[in-house]
Amino acid sequence: MDLFEFLSHGFVQRALITGSIIAVLCGTLGVFLVLRRLSLIGDGLAHVTFGAVAIGLLLKVYPVYVAAPLVMAASLGIMKLIEKARLYGDAAIAIVSSFGIAGGILIASVAGGFNVDLFSYLFGNILAISSTEVVTSLILSAVLVFVVMLFYQDLLSVTLDEESARVTGVKTRLINRVLVLLTALTVVLAMRVVGVMLVSALLVIPPVTALQMKKGFKGTIYIACSIGVVSVVLGIFVSFAANLPTGATIVMLNLFIFLMTLMYKKIHSLR
Repeated sequence: MDLFEFLSHGFVQRALITGSIIAVLCGTLGVFLVLRRLSLIGDGLAHVTFGAVAIGLLLKVYPVYVAAPLVMAASLGIMKLIEKARLYGDAAIAIVSSFGIAGGILIASVAGGFNVDLFSYLFGNILAISSTEVVTSLILSAVLVFVVMLFYQDLLSVTLDEESARVTGVKTRLINRVLVLLTALTVVLAMRVVGVMLVSALLVIPPVTALQMKKGFKGTIYIACSIGVVSVVLGIFVSFAANLPTGATIVMLNLFIFLMTLMYKKIHSLR
């Protein structure tokens, strides 16, 4: 099968469109999360997503409709635990994460065990994305981009120095909630691309790779988004050609780009 024939398939086109959109969202939000030392929140919310998907499949409701509100509520719960219970961020994330994965396993057990649909959300199945999921991703992505643009300066201020931002009048609690809610929606959208078990990699690895290049804040976001898109596009082609799981292939390509960046940086520093 040649390249043009491959691209002519509807399922490939849907995968490329949706995957690229999710990569841009993950690259953008990931930079804020990494600099805020909230990298693990994607992993924690992914576990909650697993539980929410199990509920959706049990009730025979489109999982995204169930997962979106539940995961958003969980993200706010994490912030509440950090603020009210005086827990460190990783401890709060671990508590919510444990609840989500345990609840998902119990619900899956009640529903008769793990089925094919649940596994497709666990490990991703980007080549099986439907037209409805493409439209849903486009609409939610447009909302997310608008919110990021609306709160960009405040997000930047809180990310660089939260205390100074608070002193200058930035509503830091509101901004923190905006950030985790955006992350929650992105995790829900990304679960069909790489799966809930690997979604945190798409949120963390491209931004961490981009930060190695030291190109300023906006430059880092652009590079992170580019790395994400390249890994998704190449991952789709490589996985299809080699008959490999697409989600895992995308993550491994991200890791490869990260390692190559570190190697280049190391060699360049020796000159």
